[in-house]
Amino acid sequence: MTSLAIGIDIGGTGTKFGIVDRNGNVLFSSEISTKKHTQVETFIDELYDAVLELINKTGGVGRMKGIGVGAPNGNFYTGTIEYAPNLPWKGIVPLAKLLENKFQLPVTLTNDANAAAIGEMMYGAAKGMKDFIMITLGTGVGSGIVANGQLIYGHDGFAGELGHTIVIPDGRFHPGTGKHGSLEIYASATGVKLTALELLNKNAEDSLLRVVPEAEMDSKKVYDAAIKGDKIAKEVFEYTGKILGLALANAVMFSSPEAIILFGGLTKAGDFILRPTQEHMEANLIKIFQNKVKLIVSHLKESDAAILGASALVWTSNN
Repeated sequence: MTSLAIGIDIGGTGTKFGIVDRNGNVLFSSEISTKKHTQVETFIDELYDAVLELINKTGGVGRMKGIGVGAPNGNFYTGTIEYAPNLPWKGIVPLAKLLENKFQLPVTLTNDANAAAIGEMMYGAAKGMKDFIMITLGTGVGSGIVANGQLIYGHDGFAGELGHTIVIPDGRFHPGTGKHGSLEIYASATGVKLTALELLNKNAEDSLLRVVPEAEMDSKKVYDAAIKGDKIAKEVFEYTGKILGLALANAVMFSSPEAIILFGGLTKAGDFILRPTQEHMEANLIKIFQNKVKLIVSHLKESDAAILGASALVWTSNN
């Protein structure tokens, strides 16, 4: 019987996991709550019971080659989650060690965006590519950078944080990092909401967004208004694309990728966000880089992508 991999994606709200074969088929998957566990030990106990159920459905632990984990602030070198602002466990958590002890299987851990990049390289739009950048546009902005066929980890395991690069000096304050003007505070779903609120305050123009209470404003409501031709909503995406395009131009000139792959909720806005992003990326590139880099939306199914990315760590690590 062929080997299988366990993929676990730890998010601030929920943790998704599944059993995956070498071709990227998710055989079984499920989810538990992350945020209800204030102690990592109770989280691991519940996760173990839930994953064991899936292991038993697929022929038992003997078929499992290992476990791959994608987690915020996950350090590939040490197997630890370090100071993740959106997880309930603070400080440095030796997650890989805890899982290895519980499951008695080898565990490879990296951050969630790096896991997504590896998944994309094995199963998705980056199949066969040696140089690309994966950008995840969700609540935040994550990135994974692949150069010469290798994921770039840096000397400490934390390379590839394009979301935290400064795009507007002295710009918006990011409450999670305490910094001003980072890409994440403009080009994430959170950034779209803030831009919408700013434009509504600055502008007396009629807009469908004016009836949306501030607490309920989100990127989907902005998209719904843009589809109906709302001028302010369209302007929100223009501005978001302008900032994202500028940041991507910097990333291209730094690492000369074949493609940039966009993944996550914001890509659902389609051309509203992709067109200005592409335009502003090209406009900010010097001539030798222009019209060379493909901007691609991920081919992976969103519900499976995180599990696939995590499981791909099992096949690409040396366990």
